[in-house]
Amino acid sequence: MSQEILMNCTPQETRVAVVENGVLQEVSVERTRRRGLVGNIYKGRIQRVLPGMQAAFVEVGLERTAFLHASDVAVAPDSETGETRLRRPVPDIQQLLHDGQEIIVQVIKDPMGTKGARLTTHLTIPSRNLVLLPRSRNLGVSGRIEDAAERERLRQIGQRFLDEGDTGGYIIRTAAEQAPESALEADRRFLCKLWENVAARAREARAGQCIHEDLPLVLRSLRDTMSSEVERIRIDSRENFQKLQAFCEQFFPEMNARLEAYPGERPLFDFYGVEEEIQRALSRKVELKSGGYLMIDQTEAMTTIDVNTGAYVGRRNLEETIFKTNLEAAQAIARQVRLRNLGGIIILDFIDMQDEEHKRQVLRALEKSLEKDHAKTQISGVSALGLVEMTRKRTRESLEHILCAPCPSCDGRGFMKTPETVCYEIFRELMREARQFEAEQMLVIASRPVVDLMVEDESMSVAELEEFIGRPITFQADPMYAQDQFDVVLM
Repeated sequence: MSQEILMNCTPQETRVAVVENGVLQEVSVERTRRRGLVGNIYKGRIQRVLPGMQAAFVEVGLERTAFLHASDVAVAPDSETGETRLRRPVPDIQQLLHDGQEIIVQVIKDPMGTKGARLTTHLTIPSRNLVLLPRSRNLGVSGRIEDAAERERLRQIGQRFLDEGDTGGYIIRTAAEQAPESALEADRRFLCKLWENVAARAREARAGQCIHEDLPLVLRSLRDTMSSEVERIRIDSRENFQKLQAFCEQFFPEMNARLEAYPGERPLFDFYGVEEEIQRALSRKVELKSGGYLMIDQTEAMTTIDVNTGAYVGRRNLEETIFKTNLEAAQAIARQVRLRNLGGIIILDFIDMQDEEHKRQVLRALEKSLEKDHAKTQISGVSALGLVEMTRKRTRESLEHILCAPCPSCDGRGFMKTPETVCYEIFRELMREARQFEAEQMLVIASRPVVDLMVEDESMSVAELEEFIGRPITFQADPMYAQDQFDVVLM
């Protein structure tokens, strides 16, 4: 599998696209005015403890107070070793925190919608090959490293790090597979020094200050997605290209040859067709090659994905047609979930299948396609209603929520009242106003479709109403009014 990383940088915005075999798989967007907060470490102050929710609101200097659950703070230092460990069951939040207490926390979820950032006290600081756990003595190896001998080699190296140092525990990342011990040792020294600086800043900082900020998107993407499968990294900014070169020379010099400054006159994302794919990713409907299609709807509670056969009629029989459509849809769903960065609960409504083997194969295809996804996913079996439930870890806003805002006319509902419905609402409002107030004349200001309907199809009804209330009614079309918006002015 060939993989390319494309980076489009402007002073206002940075976008990173992951392209596999010529097909866009993932897009990350970071804006200068609203950078992501995940990974940042703050010195916060407990603003309010909520026993009923087993949580606390923490002031960390952001626009909204952040949220800290008891399960993310339930650690206690060992009396002999000083090691912090998770306590089970989780103690009452009032035993762990109190109002006004200062605490070091890390953001694990960006603010989303009306919700503040989600915090934890289990700090993690990543590098190329390792993740430092400064408040733990645990050792872990990435589950994506499947070779038993390699896992054991890495575990032995990690154990030596624990035996030699007192900084904390480690998670050995997927990128460390086949990496020499010297590379892991270099990462360890870097992380230890970085944590010393963070700890020193934490002692001097005031509550509400950021004491450690994660890397910008360009460098973070290189750190987190770089692997042997990546053939080339192309970037259209000379300044950021030099930063990438310096970053590679310091942390993984073997990758420097894969960096390339894009010199073309045509925009990088246009050249690779990424802009067009991003626009498609904002649409509800996703066409399948067979003629079928997906309908994707995001709500605050969950995302639903409906599979339809569309124009695909198959060749053999109905069950085979349904099976092939679902099989293609499973692969398309995995790509769309990753491309759109959908998170939380996702309900998949595949076309009903009778054959149990077909159901198993579709689920297996979905699981296999999701293996490339960096976010943690969990899939249930096919329910009695024929639905597949899955969850995907949500850390940042979806692509749609970053690039779009709710429609001001329909307020994000996706529907508007018809002109006919608005006409009848106006009739009721005119009756209401006529009973309550004295006026010589009544003026209705509304959108052009509503006014046209009133003075044409509903002209008889308007005349009858004028006779009933004993006052003339005039209409005025305003191009600034939405279709379901109107005002009644008494004159």
